[in-house]
Formats: sequence, C-alpha cells, structure tokens
Amino acid sequence: MQKHIVPSFFLYGEPPREVEEHFLHIEALDDRSRPNNWNIRPHAHTNLNHVFLLTTGGGDVHAESLTQRFRTPCAILVPAGNIHAFVFDNNTVGSVLTVSETFLREQLLRTAECQTLFAEPRLLHFTHKSRDAELLRSSMERLTSELAWQAPGHAAAVESQFLAILVALLRLDVGDHSDRRVRRGHQAELVARFRQLLEADFHSNKPMENYAQTLKVSATRLRTACVAVTDRSPLQLVQDRLLLEAKRLLLYSNMAVAEVGYYLGFDDPAYFTRFFTRATGLSPRGFRQRKAVN
Repeated sequence: MQKHIVPSFFLYGEPPREVEEHFLHIEALDDRSRPNNWNIRPHAHTNLNHVFLLTTGGGDVHAESLTQRFRTPCAILVPAGNIHAFVFDNNTVGSVLTVSETFLREQLLRTAECQTLFAEPRLLHFTHKSRDAELLRSSMERLTSELAWQAPGHAAAVESQFLAILVALLRLDVGDHSDRRVRRGHQAELVARFRQLLEADFHSNKPMENYAQTLKVSATRLRTACVAVTDRSPLQLVQDRLLLEAKRLLLYSNMAVAEVGYYLGFDDPAYFTRFFTRATGLSPRGFRQRKAVN
C-alpha cells in the first residue's frame, strides 16, 4: 500500500531529516520560488509549520481545503502535515517563516487564545496600514535579525518576537472574521489536544468516550468545547478528518476506491462511497476524475 502519497521535504526541495525541537527559519519567498518558476508543487512537511507574509504580488494557494486566489498584503498559515502548493505571480515579494511543531506547541501553550491558529490552513488578508499588520511585519523583521546572529539574550528574544507574531496573526484572524467569537482558554487547549489524538488514529473507529477518557474529561465537556471552538461536534471532526484523508488519497495516490475505504477503516466499500458522496456531492471516482480534469 502506498503511504507516501506526495513528496515530503525538510524545506522545499530538501530531503527529509530530523527536525530540531526549537527549529526556526526565515527566508525570502524569492529564494525557492524563483528557481522553480514561481510554481511550488504539492508537498508536505511532517513536523514543520509555515507562516507566509506576502507584501506584493499575488497567486493561488492550494492547502487541503483552502484553494483560493490571494492578493497582497496577506499572511498564509500552513500547519505541519498539510499538503500544500502555490502558483505565485512572477516577482511576488514576501518571507517564509518555518517553525518546528515542538517549538510551536510550546509557545501556543503560553497563549491559549492562539491555540486554534494552526488547526487548519488560513489565508488572512489585511491592509498595509493595519496596526496588527505592522506588528506582524516588524516582528518578522526582528526575528529575522535575531536568527541571523547569536547575541546575549538570544533565546528570550527569539521567543518574544515569535509570540508577537502569534499575537499579530490572532488579531488579524479575528479581524478577518468579524463574526467569529474570540476563542480562548481551556476549551481551545482541550480541542487542540483532541486534534492531536485524532491525528494519530482517526481511522480506528474509536468510541468518542475513549477520547474523552484519554483527555481526562467527560464526553459532554469534550463536545461542548468542540462546538464552542469549531462549531463542529467531536464526531463531525472525526468525519472531517476521514474525509480530508480520503481526498488526499484519491488525489495523490493510485489506490483504488475500495482500498481507500479499507485504509480509512470502512468495512464496506459501498458505505465509504455513500459517506464520501453525502459529504461532497460527488462519488469518490467522480471526485478523482473531476480533479484530474481540473
């Protein structure tokens, strides 16, 4: 069975290697995009998250369910493990911050309101005159300087600038979705831990009570937190994750439809087809053919 359905890189174009726990890296968008004719093909990073800060130009982003034309200025967040690709307009200008999953999670524990920022890919448009956009830009510049040399207080300075970036992204995210309630506190942290468990065994058909027991909360509390933070029940989040993996396998692997269903824990290929069709309006085969044409 084919497991590696898309290329997995360290940084784009570099072979996978072990990620240091506190790995942070910033580079100009131009560094990898120009040599690749501004076309970054579908790929993933196992333990690395991205923050793209794009100031001029534009293009198209494809990151799991996020498929959209973007304008600048904007920020694009790509969580670890998410398949993503870009087609940038020529000479688009920006920078790319890459951060290890371990370091990101450590910092998110200190900023509960930011817990859901990297739950899914995000595209945040803003204006150059926005105060929060200026905070993001200046913090990225200062972090770039800190990463370029070792000076007294280096670790503390890196953490402080990275936290400022998270805060700026949070404020831009709330502003970009004015009807969204600010998500804060223990509920967001609980949902983040639930998603981590889910990522490890989403195709196991495990009863929801088992997840709650592992998290040391009641099933009712888990449901309340999921609905408050994501507007989805825990079961819907499981189904969303199954659907996402199904789309990945249909798009990027040569597995037959029945094989995809079995891999995801469906005992009956017909039931998998009904599940997929009900969620997308297309049969698995129709989804694969339509995307191949597009």
